[in-house]
Amino acid sequence: MKMFINGMEADASDKAVIEITNPANGKVIDTVPSATEEDVKNAIAYAADAQKIWAKVPISKKVEIFDKFIQLVEENKEDLAQTLCAENGKPITEARGEIANIPIAFRGFSERAKHLYGETFPAGMEPGQDNTILVTKREPIGVCVCIIPFNFPCDLFDQKVAPTLLAGNAAIVKPSTDNPLTLCKLTKLLGDAGVTPGAIQIVTGRGSTVGNWLCENPDVNLITMTGSTTVGIQTAKNAAEHLAHVALELGGNDAFIVLDDADIDLAAKEVIWGRMYNTGQVCCASKRFLVVKERVDEFISKTKALIEALKVGDPAEEDTQVGCLISEDAAIKVEKQIQKTVEQGGKIVLGGKRNGAYIEPTIITDIPATADVATDMEIFGPVVSIIPVKDEEEAIKVANSSIFGLCGCVFTKDMKRAVRVCNALECGGTIINGASFYRSFEMPFGGYKYSGIGTEGVMSTFDEVTHTKTIVLKNIV
Repeated sequence: MKMFINGMEADASDKAVIEITNPANGKVIDTVPSATEEDVKNAIAYAADAQKIWAKVPISKKVEIFDKFIQLVEENKEDLAQTLCAENGKPITEARGEIANIPIAFRGFSERAKHLYGETFPAGMEPGQDNTILVTKREPIGVCVCIIPFNFPCDLFDQKVAPTLLAGNAAIVKPSTDNPLTLCKLTKLLGDAGVTPGAIQIVTGRGSTVGNWLCENPDVNLITMTGSTTVGIQTAKNAAEHLAHVALELGGNDAFIVLDDADIDLAAKEVIWGRMYNTGQVCCASKRFLVVKERVDEFISKTKALIEALKVGDPAEEDTQVGCLISEDAAIKVEKQIQKTVEQGGKIVLGGKRNGAYIEPTIITDIPATADVATDMEIFGPVVSIIPVKDEEEAIKVANSSIFGLCGCVFTKDMKRAVRVCNALECGGTIINGASFYRSFEMPFGGYKYSGIGTEGVMSTFDEVTHTKTIVLKNIV
């Protein structure tokens, strides 16, 4: 696979490549270029020139180009899904679902773009302005770097690239080094659909080199990134050196609160969706299960039965429900986190073992509120960490003890209690009687505290990727 730079497929200038392997079996799938600093500088220069051309393309024409892109995605959807499954390790059914989201997202952002009207401030709105009218409009920020993680590469490509381009910016995609292949294909399809050459590009390589070269370049005007908090903080520092805008969606350690009057059957069912999906590699997955003590045994019993019924295996098989992690290194990290949680007082009641990049779906109970996982240790894998709590008050206290504040949820039959808990949680999104793993394309998605800066979604991303200009018609009346 090659990069896509200035409207053409491209190798690295020194021909260096990186092997992309299937995490499920360790086999090499393909290679991608390992971009040089010269390649990155050239891509940014091409983007700066192309952005001025692309910005002049009417929104109606941009939408037509997106319609063509959606058609190309539809024609290639199975190839895209198989590529995503192979390089990511997620079950093929989930990969197909992610590809199916592309038309939903691109159409949603297209409709929003067609209705980004400016504001008019009539004369006389404040003293001394009796003869002056003000008009506002949106303008593109310029060259935008879209840093996309491994876990939902296509969904995050949708969230970042669609509004960036519709707003008249140039987008440079920096995919994860682990699984860049599907995004290389999608980027080229946008070029094939008619996006101005240079306005959409993808550069591949290590984040520690290519990512830094992109973020440090003074000709980059915006960095939109989804990833770890550590990388997000470094990205913000790099951006600050040249006052680039940043939009950061970072880590999370979401609380899943089960109160004494909760529907345990529903809660157990939501664990499967909210923790096992994508083998637990989800930023807004429920990760800390705060269950009132009198309901813990029932919660474990029903959750364990549902998890044990899941088919764990080769992601390429049609009936697989839980695949592997993105790499063996990732699985080793989760294995160590499980061991640490046990050392700190937790008790494994299901799973806990690793085989290569596979981690058994795991339940750990009796975890004290002082354990690392109860606050800031984010486990990116299929692990249900149960922290028994006395009551609603203690559940809220433990939930808010984390440096993270992405999402959270509560299970109760009393809607007054539900709203009270939602209002008390220090996070960007709350869900009542459902797992915290919830993200529609329409909603503004983002977190508090160390979980990020800004929000993404049809409702709000255009605020992140545009400037607001005011035109003053002085003494016009």
